[in-house]
Amino acid sequence: MEFSQVIEQRRSIRHYDASKKVTQAQVEEMVEAAILAPSWKNSQTARYYAILSEDKIEDFLAKCLPEFNANNSKGAALIVTTFVANRAGFNREGQPDNEAGNGWGFYDLGLHNENLVLKAKDMGLDTLIMGIRDEKAIRQFLQVPEAETIVAVIAVGYASQGADMPKRKTPADILKIC
Repeated sequence: MEFSQVIEQRRSIRHYDASKKVTQAQVEEMVEAAILAPSWKNSQTARYYAILSEDKIEDFLAKCLPEFNANNSKGAALIVTTFVANRAGFNREGQPDNEAGNGWGFYDLGLHNENLVLKAKDMGLDTLIMGIRDEKAIRQFLQVPEAETIVAVIAVGYASQGADMPKRKTPADILKIC
């Protein structure tokens, strides 16, 4: 698929075909694309936790997501995204290099996640990025180290129902040229 088609066709999907499963090889291919994103001083602090088995997905949905996000993710695999805190945006002495501090970890992970979801679309998969989740339950469920900041849960699967593109701003709305 042409890159412009990938970015134009990507949508947040809330209905997945449970009869079509995402494979470990597909997740690895998406994460390989994520790894190619830039990061602060090449710190590469993004981390991914994939949940592929039906039993574990069902358990995760019940324990770690609010009902509306659990319902929106049914039939999909799940990828939890984190970053190693206090590395991106920090110097060797552990002090922030600028006022953003760990904001750079969020920024870098966002770049990585964008590559991941665009690669998913290029592979014929669809995604939903969710930020409303139970951080403590996820940390316990996946045994995420305290040094990592949990950011998002991404549902990945085959859409059973499409979604229209919501209205977007134009460059004239958001761009200032000096």
